[in-house]
Order: sequence, then C-alpha cells, then structure tokens
Amino acid sequence: MEERKMQLIQRFIQLGIYKKAERHLYELSLNELESEYESIKLRKAEHHVKTED
Repeated sequence: MEERKMQLIQRFIQLGIYKKAERHLYELSLNELESEYESIKLRKAEHHVKTED
C-alpha cells in the first residue's frame, strides 16, 4: 500500500502537482490520491477530445 502511494505521489510530482488544496500529497490517503489521479486523467482525456474537434 505504501509503495502504491509513493508511485502516485511521484506521478503527481511529474505533473507539477505538489499539493491538493492546502494539504501536501503525503498527507492524503491512498484512496484520496487514487481518486484525484483518476479525476486528473479524466480531465486530460476530456481536454484532448475537445482539442481534436
């Protein structure tokens, strides 16, 4: 579980994201990190679709 959490944190850092609101990434639970990562992936996919039109 900790390894998965660190992987997600590294992905966020690669995207230039270091905090969610006022909380540092390491303060978030694995569920919070996974949820936020999925929402970012969805937003990127939606943006990609809009720019193709």
